[in-house]
Amino acid sequence: MSPTAIIAGEGVLPGLLCASLAGQDIVLAELEGFPASLPGKSAERFRIERLVPFLDRLRELGVGRICFAGAVRRPRLEPEMFDPRTAQLVPRLLAAMRSGDDAALRAVIGIFEEWGFEVVGAGDIAPDLVPGAGVLAGTVTDADARDADRAAEIVAALGAVDVGQGAVVAQGLCLAVEALPGTDAMLDFVAQTGAALRPDPKGARGVFYKAPKPGQDRRIDLPALGPETLRRAAKAGLAGIAWEASGALLLGREEMVAEAERLGLFLWAREP
Repeated sequence: MSPTAIIAGEGVLPGLLCASLAGQDIVLAELEGFPASLPGKSAERFRIERLVPFLDRLRELGVGRICFAGAVRRPRLEPEMFDPRTAQLVPRLLAAMRSGDDAALRAVIGIFEEWGFEVVGAGDIAPDLVPGAGVLAGTVTDADARDADRAAEIVAALGAVDVGQGAVVAQGLCLAVEALPGTDAMLDFVAQTGAALRPDPKGARGVFYKAPKPGQDRRIDLPALGPETLRRAAKAGLAGIAWEASGALLLGREEMVAEAERLGLFLWAREP
């Protein structure tokens, strides 16, 4: 079997995928400036400005499939560093980037596929990271379910304009939405302001909901939830976390279930 290349960003996901591929040939690669933090594992480093030579290198190593894993931010491009072949891709990449994150990611996937690589999602390598429908921890009340329904509507609207993948709703009111600062910033905002925004102090505490954008290519940038997300949700005074079933990565499932039970929060993979 040909090697799998993990294009690794920050966070724990690259390590989880490497563990799932234990005993198989793996090529670890990382975008310069975004170290994968995998001790003892060397990585092929690359820059966007020299993307084509990097693709040639993956071919040279016999790579058959590619998986993008972990967080990266848009790097600052250095025009003088482009090699002639990569420079030919610039108009295409810039046009996609101006259309939003989803379009940019689709363009990247398309380029890798044109070089003959199969692009797969993290869930294809480690299916246990993407839970199907069901309540994994705690109890979901009718009020929680109504808040999750409302949050799902909001997230679908956000995703349609390529803004974010998450929202917090309590007692039918949207307390916050996820934008460029990310999930942690959103939950921290709710922790600071949410109590004042809830009309009934004794009513439903609220739900953080996460889902992919409508029409998103789920092989890349799938929403991810981890134990730290739970802890921030607890500080925000929420009742639990819900997400679209089979539409989010659960990073450390056993730890998250145990932490949810300790904190008294529910975890719910909600049927779309």
